[in-house]
Amino acid sequence: MSVPPTVDDVHALARAMPHVTVVEGPKGNAVYQVGGKSFVFFRTPRPDARDPDTGEKYPDVIMFWVGSEEDKDALVHDPTTPFFTTPHFDGHLSVLLRAAHLDQLSREELAEIVQDAWLSRASNRRRERWLAEHS
Repeated sequence: MSVPPTVDDVHALARAMPHVTVVEGPKGNAVYQVGGKSFVFFRTPRPDARDPDTGEKYPDVIMFWVGSEEDKDALVHDPTTPFFTTPHFDGHLSVLLRAAHLDQLSREELAEIVQDAWLSRASNRRRERWLAEHS
């Protein structure tokens, strides 16, 4: 059995994509961007993502951009994935994932999510080049 991915893997996979810059958010959280557009964002605790039992804000939410509303729906509504959304993100092409639930993904699945996030935000030229090199 393979070792489940970690937060360090999210950082490494995002940094490994071409033309990536890392911007520090207002509370020191990492925001990965391509061409000035965020594709992986480590959120700070927010009122829209809370533990349903305790009401505590989740401290470990990671946002990943997706290519379409259909992609978002497929991830969020598949009971075998740990992805979720909140009403705050209605109409926003992203999914949320708690770092505490990374162990529900394989490293390969996580890599695909990060790559798809990057592809959804990269310029056409960069996207086409990356796809040609990785097909």
